This record gives sequence, C-alpha cells and structure tokens, in this order.
Amino acid sequence: MLIILSGPSGVGKGTVREELFKDDSLNLAYSISMTTRKPRPNERDGIDYFFVEEEEFKSKIEEGKLLEWAQFVGNYYGTPKDYVDKLFNEGKNVVLEIDLQGALQVMKKCPDATTIFLWPPSLGELERRIGGRRTEEEEIVQQRLSKARKEIGTKDEYKYVVENDDVIEAKDKIAEIIKKHQTNQG
Repeated sequence: MLIILSGPSGVGKGTVREELFKDDSLNLAYSISMTTRKPRPNERDGIDYFFVEEEEFKSKIEEGKLLEWAQFVGNYYGTPKDYVDKLFNEGKNVVLEIDLQGALQVMKKCPDATTIFLWPPSLGELERRIGGRRTEEEEIVQQRLSKARKEIGTKDEYKYVVENDDVIEAKDKIAEIIKKHQTNQG
C-alpha cells in the first residue's frame, strides 16, 4: 500500500511519522526523498535524504526515474521510483512524506494511494513551530510560511485530514486509517 503523508512545513509530519513507525503491525517503510538541499547538522545521507548535486537530480527527472519532484526555495526534492519499488518488493507499506505539489503528481499516477493531510491546530501554532526550528534564515522561514498558508487551502485534495494538536492522537488516527485500508486490501 502506498501512503502519502503531506502537510505544511512545520506541522510535524516527521514527528508523527516517527511515532507511526514504532507500530510494527503497520508494516511500514519510509521512502527516503532525494534532494539537492544541503544536509542540516543532524541529517545523514541515505537515512534522512539522498543528498545529490543538481546535475544528478536533473538527469533523474529527464530519465523519468522520479515518482514525483518539486523545486522549493532554490532546491529540488523528489521520490526515486527504484527505491519505492524496492520497498514494495520487500512487502512493505510505503510512506511518502511529501509536499502538495509532489502529492498531486503521485495521486495522478497512483489513484489508489491512501492520502493523508496533516493539519495544524492553528496558523499561529504553525508559525511558532516553523520559526522555532532556528535552522534556517528568516527569508526561508517566511517562504515556508507563505507556502504553508497556500497548502492549508488544498486539504480537500486528500482522502483524509488529521489534525496534529497532539502527536500521539494524530499518530493513532493515522494508524487507524492504515489498518482500515490493510483490511480492505487483505
């Protein structure tokens, strides 16, 4: 099963995903994205992202080797098809943690995907979370906030919308959605 987890920057996608992956009954595998962005201090290549140079990324686009891709704040992000296929061949439910632009590309290619939009409790809380990271310059923070405001308006493109006011509650709701779809497929 393909699971798309989207939501605005700062909504807590990574934190909720980490909690989901503690539940072995969900049989999840995380599809690592490829990016041209430089790693943050705690990020590792092949674990958090596949970090590549722009030339390599562009050749993957031209060769049709990405399930989806987007350019944001001067960097490219995308999902390598071969990595997703590898995870499916291992019998895993694959989680894509991607932005709206990428999610819409995948929804067209994979209409049976389980799509979940993670929703912030309020725009003020979202602004606090994005600004609280302190890993990016103010200009980038403002670009992320602007993009987040636009993305919130597109939540109806997804099959499910889950509010992330409490990480464990959000994780539990998403786990229920996944289990419901596993039952329907089995």
